[in-house]
Amino acid sequence: MALVLVVEDRDTLRRMLTHSLEQEDYEVVAVPDGEEAIERLRDQAFDLVLTDLKLPQASGIDVLEASRAHQAATPVVVMTGYGTVESAVKAMKLGAIDFLEKPVEIDDLLALVESLLGGTAESFSLSPEGGPTIVGRHPRTRAALRLAEKVAPTESTVLLTGESGTGKELFARAIHALSPRRSGPFVAVNCAAIPEALLENELFGHEKGAFTGAHQRQSGRFEQARTGSLLLDEVGELSLAVQSKVLRVLDERTFERVGGGQTLKADVRLIAATNRSLEKMVDAGEFRSDLFFRLEVFPIELPPLRERGSDIPLLARHLLESIAERHRGGPLRLTDDAEELLSSQPWPGNVRQLGNLLERAFILADGPVLDAAELRSLLSQTDRRDEVERLRQALREADGDKKEAARLLEMSYSTLLRRVKEHDLEGYPKYRQ
Repeated sequence: MALVLVVEDRDTLRRMLTHSLEQEDYEVVAVPDGEEAIERLRDQAFDLVLTDLKLPQASGIDVLEASRAHQAATPVVVMTGYGTVESAVKAMKLGAIDFLEKPVEIDDLLALVESLLGGTAESFSLSPEGGPTIVGRHPRTRAALRLAEKVAPTESTVLLTGESGTGKELFARAIHALSPRRSGPFVAVNCAAIPEALLENELFGHEKGAFTGAHQRQSGRFEQARTGSLLLDEVGELSLAVQSKVLRVLDERTFERVGGGQTLKADVRLIAATNRSLEKMVDAGEFRSDLFFRLEVFPIELPPLRERGSDIPLLARHLLESIAERHRGGPLRLTDDAEELLSSQPWPGNVRQLGNLLERAFILADGPVLDAAELRSLLSQTDRRDEVERLRQALREADGDKKEAARLLEMSYSTLLRRVKEHDLEGYPKYRQ
C-alpha cells in the first residue's frame, strides 16, 4: 500500500484529502504544518508528498526542499491558491512534479495520484485553433501544458527550457494560438543559425545605406512580428551586445533599426527558448543577469522524452497520424511490441528523433501494421548516425583534442580512439570537414 504525506494547515481540507485518499486504499500521514512535515521526511519513507505552499512554521517550498534532500525519488505535488501560479512555477523549478489549484478537485487529485503511483493517467492534449496539437499523459507533460494554458492569455514573457527536440517551438506556437495576439503573426528566429555579425540586423532591421550593400530599408523580426508573438529560439546564443538591445525592448518596448535614428515601438509578445542553462551562463559572464531575470518571468521546463516514457506510445500514434496526413497515405498502426520497443529507447534527440524515425518507417512500410522487427532495423541505423554526430560534436567542442573529447563524452580515451577510427573521423575537425 502506497504511503502519502499530506501537509495542509486547514483542518477541514486536511481531513477531506485524507478521507478521499484512504477511500482509494492509500495509507495517509497528515500533518498541519511544514515543520512537522520536514521531521517526518527525515524519519519515514513516503511514496508521494502532497503539500500546500502556504504553511505555518515552514513553507511548502521548505517541505519540497526537504523532500528533495532526504527522499529525492519521491514525487512532490504542491497545492496553491488561486492567483499564485508563480509560486507553483517556482516549486516546479525546485523539483515538484505537478501542482493543483485550490479549491482542489478530488477527481483531479485522485487521477494525478494514480498516475504518479503506478496507475495509468488519462491522456491530455492541447489543440488550439490554428496551432499545433500537443499530446501527453505523463504528469510532467500535463503540468507543462497546464502552465502554457495559464500564461497564454497574458502578455507575460515566457522562457521555454529543455533539451533540443523536446518541442519548444511547438509550445511557443500553441501559446501564441491561445493568446489574444493569435490574429497577429507568429515569427520564429533561431539565434544559433544566424552568424553573430548578422543577428542584430536580422532582429532589428536596417536603414538604407546603413552598411555596404544596404540598398534599401529592411524590417527586422521585431517589426515583422508586430501585433503578434516573436520566438527567440536558442536565446543563449545571443552576443552580449545584442542581449543589451533585447533587454531594452523588454524594458522600454522600443528599438531602432541598424543605421537609423527613428525610435520604433515593439508591439510583440516575446517568447524565448533555450537548451542551455542561462543561470550557469550568467555565472560565467556569458549572459546578462538583468536580461535573464526579464526573460524568466514565466519559465516552463519541457522534460526529455527518456523521462516521460508513458508519453511515447501516445506520441508515436499522434505522429504517425500527422505523417500519414502529410504524405496523403493510409494509416499505419503500431503493434504492442513495437510500442514497447519505442518506449524502451533513450531518444537523445527527443521528439524530433522519434518523429524522424517514424517518418522513415512510414515510407518503408509494406503494409498497414508496423512491428518491432521493422523498427529495430531502423533504430540500429539511427544509433550509428547519432553516435557519429555525437563524436563530431565533441571533437568540434574540443577543437580536435581527443582526450578532451573523451572527457566530454564520458568515455575512456581508448574507446574514443577506436570509435574515431571506426567512423573514419581521424583529423576531424582541424584538417577535414
